[in-house]
Order: sequence, then C-alpha cells, then structure tokens
Amino acid sequence: MSNSIKSLIFAALLCLICSILLTTASSGLQQFQERNMIIDKHKNILKSVGLIKTDRSYAADEVDRLYTENIKQRWVDPSGRLIEESDRSEQSLPVYLFVKNNALEAYIVPINSRGLWGRILGYLAIEKDGSTVAGFTVYKHAETPGLGGEIEKKWFQKNWVGKKLIDQGGDFVSVGIAKGAVKDVVPADKRDNYVDGISGATLTGKYLTAGIKETLEEYEPVSIKFRRN
Repeated sequence: MSNSIKSLIFAALLCLICSILLTTASSGLQQFQERNMIIDKHKNILKSVGLIKTDRSYAADEVDRLYTENIKQRWVDPSGRLIEESDRSEQSLPVYLFVKNNALEAYIVPINSRGLWGRILGYLAIEKDGSTVAGFTVYKHAETPGLGGEIEKKWFQKNWVGKKLIDQGGDFVSVGIAKGAVKDVVPADKRDNYVDGISGATLTGKYLTAGIKETLEEYEPVSIKFRRN
C-alpha cells in the first residue's frame, strides 16, 4: 500500500472520528443548553413575584425547588376559564399561578413584545385582584445598553409594582410607559396606569407599551374573573 493511500485512509478516519466527537459534544451541549433555558425561564417567573432576589445567585436545584413549591402552570381558554394542559386548544394561553399555603397570591403572564431592535421577552405578574401589577421582569431583549436596555434594570422593573390595569372607573386601560417621569407628564388621575419612562428610549417605551397592552387584552377575560371574585 502506497504512502499516498495510507495518508488518504488516515485523513478519512480522522475526519470520521472528529465528526463523531463533534456530534456527541453537540448533543450533550444541547441538553445542557435546554436545561439552562428552563432554569432561566423558571427563575424569571419566580423573580416576577419576588421569590428570587436580583442581588444573589441561585443554584439550579434551588430554582427548581422554589418553582415546584410555589408555581403551577395552567392554561386559559377564550372565556377566561383556567384549564389543565390536557384541555388546551390552539386558542388557549399559558398562565402561571403563584400559590402560597394553598391560596392564590398572583398570576403571571408571558410578555412577547416588539422592541426597537428585536423582541422583548419577560413576565408580568398580576395580583389576585386582577387589577394590580405584582411584578415585572425582562429576560431577553436586543435594546441599546444604557438606553432601551434599561428595561432589564431593577430600577425600571420595580416601578411596575402597584400599577393598575384599570382606570378609576374600573375599565381596562393597561399600563403604559410615560415619556419622562410620571409625576411630570401624566395627569394625577392617570398616574396609577403609567411607569416612568427611560430617557433617550422613547421608541422602546412605545413598542413595549403596545406589546404589554396587546398581551393584557388577550388575558382580560381571566383578569375580569379575578376582579369579580
């Protein structure tokens, strides 16, 4: 067997071995990445209702425990009725219930809004009264750091707590982002429905305001049921 043939066989075997190793590594990494995505999702759901603090780190097992003990995933049908996953249809919407000592404390809805440079993903928690924001978190976005990117910061997200989805007459209006400080640009009777805006990020605020309103309109049937109860 000539040296050239041996070299070709060696190269082919090397390529085959490398291909097998890369495939194995890719498969293993994919499982690891999927696991991390689930943990990150659960962490942000917990964060929206204050069960996870932003100033400390949490091991994956601790996140799993907190989520299992406090959060129950359900679905909402078009009439606003809570249903199990087995009863869901194409029109059903996911909702996460924060349950403490067998009592409902809040429900959490996923946010998927347009942003200036891409989608803004997060969670909005609403108290069991169906009207008051319990928390807000953003876990993925492509907004400009220092400008629209401030939506991921604690100072911005904490401003949502206590805001109202309904006006003083009880009608749904959602929660909007003001073009500046609420106290300076929003009439007193509407301040409960706005959070302070971000300087230099008007479009981010505009798109996120619209995206949240669209989401809350979809969940309004279940919110009405909570208000009545």
